[in-house]
Amino acid sequence: MRIMANQRSQSFLPLDPAWKSLLECAMVEVFEMMAGVRPEVIGSPEGEPRGEQMAMVGMAGALCGMTTFRCSKAMASKLASLMLGEEAASSPSSARDAVGELCNMIAGNFKSKVSSLANHCMLSVPTVITGDDYSISAVDPSEGFTIAMTLHSEIIWVTLITHV
Repeated sequence: MRIMANQRSQSFLPLDPAWKSLLECAMVEVFEMMAGVRPEVIGSPEGEPRGEQMAMVGMAGALCGMTTFRCSKAMASKLASLMLGEEAASSPSSARDAVGELCNMIAGNFKSKVSSLANHCMLSVPTVITGDDYSISAVDPSEGFTIAMTLHSEIIWVTLITHV
């Protein structure tokens, strides 16, 4: 009980616009390390994030919110193949695992780049959603930003949403 009371009294960090470049950097580093590829940042992504595979990792502590990762099923399979070998491309569970792990690694890499978050923000285990008929709503008030990158002519979307 004492730990929870201390965490509740802790102040949350506001969203810093400089974090967008840190999240972009985290995405590129994770893709290079985990999949051996370098995605290209799209300056101004059009529309809302879309794709049939989405992972989310919750953040609690100094930053309250979530990181989401969204791509097509085809891209999720390609990422699984790059990370786990060609045989993983035909396994839906490997594709889900790859998307979840990439989201988790991006959130963790981003968190480590912000000194005031590194030891003061916890991450949840990733949750993966398959399908395209859903929407995500964050508790108001919230703010955030979305980064889109292309890899093999497909868009990958990563969003940081924070509760203020």
